[in-house]
Order: sequence, then C-alpha cells, then structure tokens
Amino acid sequence: MSFSRSMDFASFFRRGFSTSTTTRSGVKTGLLMLNMGGPQNAAEVHPFLLRLFSDREIIKLPVQSVLGPWIAKRRAPSIAQKYAEIGGGSPILQWTDKQGKLLCDKLDKICPESGPHKHYVGFRYTPPLTEHALDAMIADGIEHAVAFSQYPQYSCATSGSSFNAIYNYMKNKTDGKMKWSLIDRWGTNRFLAKTFATLIRGELEKCDEVTRKNIVLLFTAHSLPMKAVERGDPYPAEVGATVQLVMEELKFAYPYRLVWQSKVGPLPWLSPATDAAIESYVKRGKKHLMLIPIAFTSEHIETLHELDIEYKELAEKAGVEKLLRCPAPNDNSVFIDALVDVVGKHLGEKRAVPPQYLLRCPMCENQTCGEARAFYKKNAFEFA
Repeated sequence: MSFSRSMDFASFFRRGFSTSTTTRSGVKTGLLMLNMGGPQNAAEVHPFLLRLFSDREIIKLPVQSVLGPWIAKRRAPSIAQKYAEIGGGSPILQWTDKQGKLLCDKLDKICPESGPHKHYVGFRYTPPLTEHALDAMIADGIEHAVAFSQYPQYSCATSGSSFNAIYNYMKNKTDGKMKWSLIDRWGTNRFLAKTFATLIRGELEKCDEVTRKNIVLLFTAHSLPMKAVERGDPYPAEVGATVQLVMEELKFAYPYRLVWQSKVGPLPWLSPATDAAIESYVKRGKKHLMLIPIAFTSEHIETLHELDIEYKELAEKAGVEKLLRCPAPNDNSVFIDALVDVVGKHLGEKRAVPPQYLLRCPMCENQTCGEARAFYKKNAFEFA
C-alpha cells in the first residue's frame, strides 16, 4: 500500500483506516498511535528529512533554519537509495495501521464500556502527520483521546516529542471538547516480553544444535546522544528493563548483551555500538549471533536496511558464521495481546496522566516539556 504526497489525509482516516463508524456520535474512545513514521516512497524522503533536521525537539543544530535544510538536501539521495533497497518505502504505516485495527477490534469486545474504539495514526515526520490525525479526531467528535506512544520505552526524543507535538498543535484550538489520557511507556508489559521471547525461540528453532548452543543474543536499540542521557532521559534504563524481562521469559538460557545502533553525527552516543559489538565478538570467537530489535514494534528502515543489509555485510566480512535476526513484533498475535493489555489496563486504572510522565528530567531545559505537562493536567479526561 502506498500513498501519493497529494493525498487528502482527512479522507485517509475515513477510508479503510478506521475500525468503527465515523459519525460524530459513533466513537467513544480515540486511540492516537504515535511514532516517527517513514517515507512511503522516494518523493517523501526529502520532506521527511527536512522535518527531522528542522525539529529542535530531536536534533539541535547551530543556525538550524539554514543547516537543517542543507543536511536534508545533502542526505536525501543516499537515504532514498536505502529505501529503494528495501522495496521503495517504509512499511511502518501499514504495520501501525494493522496493529491499530486489530487492537480496536479486540477492545470493542472486551472493553465495551469504553467503546466503540477507533485508532488514528499520527507520525512526526511523514503523513499522516500528527496534525492530520488531530484534525480527524476533532472532526469525529472524539471526547476521550488516548495518546498512545508506540515507543515502548520512553525517551524525550521520541514519546516526549510526540506528546509535545500534540500540545503545540492543540494549545490554540478553541474547541476544548476533546480530553486526554496518556500511555507514555509500556516496556515492562509482560505480553511484550513474551512476544520477543516467542520470536527469539522461533528463530532458534530453525537452527541446528551447534548454533543454538553457541548463540549470543544482541538486543539492539536506537542509540541516544550522551547529552540526553546526562539530562536524565530514562530511555537506557527502560530498554534495559525490557531486556531483563525477555531474558526471564527465556530463563536466562543464553548469553546476551544490550547494544546500540543508528548513531548520527560525531558527538558521543550510547555505546557499545551494534556494529562494533559484532566485530569484537567475532575476534573473541563468538561467531553465532542474533540481532533483536528490542525497541522497535514494526519493521522499518532501521531493521530492514541497517540490520538486514548493512550489518549482514559487516558480519560476513568480520567472519560471523551465523547471523540471525529476530523479526519485529508487527502483527504477531502475542504482540496484539500486549497492545490490548496496555490499553485495557490504562482504561481500567482510570489515571489520565501517569505520574512518571509529569516528572521532567532533572536537567531538562526544554520549556515546552513543562508547558505540555500543564496542558495535559488541565485537559485530562475524567474517568467515570
């Protein structure tokens, strides 16, 4: 499924990407599924990069209004080539939409008191943009909007920036009918851990006994600048917590490490880097490895190209005998159970704004973070 840049994204939410009636009175709870997004085709690559490198919530550059567009233009051809190598575009929209549909189908059955439910996809940098989704939710007359981060582990650069984007768009809206509750992190959900354990076992079952006996599990997650870590960003600890729960499900039967991928720029980021870890382990005689994208809920450029193409080539050159790759959750049935469990518990707990979200990083310097938290407290949905 692909979409042209000229698509009317109001019609996107009306045609085939909803799970229940779109009459204003027909939807009780709207689930806004938040993520960064990815280009659907080559034409979307430059706008994607332009939004990304112009966003100071993610990347702070000197003279950003000049340098951001310059970097976007310079990098667009090489990034477009990478998308061409994985089929022409990112599948993240298709997976997110399918996850949302399956989620709402189940919620309508097990949580009828909050239904009908309808999902909306809100991406930061590619259509459907967050503002497209918000306009659709307003048009549908949604009264209870659940901002549902699709990043299981919270980071200011991902979940935090998505919540800030909602605030920045909604703060000047005069219609205050739509009220909010937030799902800001869910990396310790047991069904999420079971999902990854199931997927890991599935890959190991395809292997010979020698590989299973010698395998090293490398849990790989998108890296983060050390400046963010030093401000108190909770992301590294939360990714580590997910890894521990997955290994509990696997009864700690295999050696494992957490490594970091997708560093951008020359400044220090979380380490060890995934590629460096692969090379180092080979030198130490560990030549049977599995890469597990522990912070990603669907396949996209970081899995399909970075893991499957770039790291595979690196591993072959380094002398890896067997490089396995655990698939992302996508529409795995246990993962859908995780989404249902996360949202169902959120609705059942009747707590609109989690206390952990309200606590800013100890060294936070982003004024918008404070303003956004005040917005959600003021516009919190009142559970019956």
